[in-house]
Amino acid sequence: MPGSASDLLVKVVIFFLLAMGVLAMFGRLRFPGQKRLSEAKCRKCGRYRIGKGPCSCEKDKLK
Repeated sequence: MPGSASDLLVKVVIFFLLAMGVLAMFGRLRFPGQKRLSEAKCRKCGRYRIGKGPCSCEKDKLK
């Protein structure tokens, strides 16, 4: 007999667990440019700033 269904099921489960472990390792890596993205946020409201000008929350206070 070449193999039973339980052997195949065990192989599938082991492969799934290994794939999840590999994905977890990649998820912990820091992506390049992460620091630059965090600096692009407004310190007051937390929204991303587009361009070099002030955030829209600061523009409202100037009016």
